[in-house]
Amino acid sequence: MEKDKLIFDKGRKGRIGVSLPECDIKEINISEHLPGHLIRKDIKDMPSLNELEVIRHYTKLSQRNFSIDTNFYPLGSCTMKYNPKVHEKIASFSGFTDIHPLQSEDTVQGALEIIWKLEEALCEITGMKKFTFQPSAGAHGELTAMFIVDKYFKNKNDYRKKVLVPDSSHGTNPASANMCGFIVEEVKTNFEGGIDLADLKEKINDTVACLMLTNPNTLGLFEKDILKVQDIVHKKGALLYYDGANLNALLGKAKPGDMGFDIVHLNLHKTFSTPHGGGGPGSGPVGVVEELIEFLPVPLIDKKNGKFVFNYKVNNSIGKVRAFYGNFGVLVKAYAYIYGLGAEGLKQIANISVLNANYILNKLEKVYNCKYNRNCMHELVLSALKQKNKGINALDIAKRLIDYGIHPPTMYFPLIVKEALMIEPTETESKETLDYFINVMIKIAKEAENNPELLHNAPHNTFVSRVDEVKAAREPNLRWYPGK
Repeated sequence: MEKDKLIFDKGRKGRIGVSLPECDIKEINISEHLPGHLIRKDIKDMPSLNELEVIRHYTKLSQRNFSIDTNFYPLGSCTMKYNPKVHEKIASFSGFTDIHPLQSEDTVQGALEIIWKLEEALCEITGMKKFTFQPSAGAHGELTAMFIVDKYFKNKNDYRKKVLVPDSSHGTNPASANMCGFIVEEVKTNFEGGIDLADLKEKINDTVACLMLTNPNTLGLFEKDILKVQDIVHKKGALLYYDGANLNALLGKAKPGDMGFDIVHLNLHKTFSTPHGGGGPGSGPVGVVEELIEFLPVPLIDKKNGKFVFNYKVNNSIGKVRAFYGNFGVLVKAYAYIYGLGAEGLKQIANISVLNANYILNKLEKVYNCKYNRNCMHELVLSALKQKNKGINALDIAKRLIDYGIHPPTMYFPLIVKEALMIEPTETESKETLDYFINVMIKIAKEAENNPELLHNAPHNTFVSRVDEVKAAREPNLRWYPGK
C-alpha cells in the first residue's frame, strides 16, 4: 500500500485555502497582552495547501479508522454498539445546545425535566432511589461511588479501609478504590466462573467497606449466587457496589437493586445511545439506595410546587465531582433512547444481545478453548490456547482480524483466562455479520495450523502494521515539530 505524504510535505509555497477580506481591525501590540514565551516568533515550515487538498487529506485519514459505522466492533466489555443517528439530531436542537449551565432554573425547566425523567427511568431500570449525573464516565462513576462509601462509614465513625474485588473485575475497580484511599484485596473465581463464596467468607470482615462486583461479570457469566453474596456482605455491615458496564444484558429483565446492590454506576455511553470511543464525551451516573442519598454530590434535582430546582442542601454530600451538572448532551441522547424504546424495547436489547453472544459461543467453542462450560450472557470469552500450541497467540489472531475488516476484540482480559479473546457482538448486529465473523474466526484457526507466518506478520493491508506496543505506550510521540 502506497505510503501517503504528511500534510507538511504536500504544501507548495503560495497556495492558500481561503480568501479573506482586508482586515479592518486596528493592529495591536500582542506583547502587551501575552507573556513572551507564549508568542510564536515565526511560523516557518507550516504547510500551504488549497482547500481541496486539505479536505482530501483529512478525509483519507478518517477513512483509515475503524468505527462502529464502518466495521464490526466486537470489543468485549465495552459495548461498542451502533447508536441511532436520530438521537444525535435530537441532542443538537438549539433548545439544548444554546443554553448555559449558569442560567437561572426558571429559564431551563425543559432541560431539568429531561434530567428528572431520565433519573426516574434509571431508578426503575436499576431499583435505585436517586441518581447523580455529574460523573463523566464509568471510572469516574466508580470513584464517585467509592467517595460515597468512604463518607458513609466515616459518618458512622466506622473507619473501614478495605475493598474487595473479584479477580475477574475491570481494572478500574481496584484503581478507583485505591485512589480513594482503600486497601484492595482480591476474591477468587470458582470453577463455574462465578465469585468463590468460600474465599469471600474468608476475606469479608469488619474492616471491609465494600465489595465491587458486576453482574454479569467480565467473563460474560451471570453470578448465580448473587443473593448469597449480598447476604454475606451485608451481614458484615459492608456495602455492595454494582459496576454497570455490563447492564446491556439485563435491561428490563433484572434489577441490581433486587439483587441487593447498594450503589450502581452506569455507562450511558455504553448502554444508552451515545457513541463510545474517541475519548468521550461519556456519562457515568451513580445511583444509590435510600440510606445513601444524603452522600450524593450536589446539586441534586428536586421537584417543588411543579417546578424543577437544584438542591444544594444535602446534609452529608461528598461535594461536587465535576463542574456543573454532567454531560448534558449525553443525557439527552439517553433520555431519547430509553423513552423511544419503552419497556418492551429495552427487554429486546437484553434478549438479542444475549442471543447473539451465545450464537457465536456455540459456533466457536470447539474451534477455540472455552474455560467455563456455561451459557454466557451478552459477551463471551474464548481462549487461544489451542492456537498457542501451534505458536500463535491471541494478539496474532486479533491482528489478522484487521485484514478481514473486523476490529479486534478485547485481548488478554479477564486476566484469569490465558490467551483470552473477549467478544461482545451487542444487539445491533445482524446474523449475516455474526456469520461473517464466525467464518473468519474459523478461517484464522485453520491459517494458524497451516500458515502461522501469515498470522505472525498480520495485518497485511494496513498503512501501519505491527508497532512496538510497549514503546508506544511508554514513550508516545504525538507532536510534530517544525524542521524535525
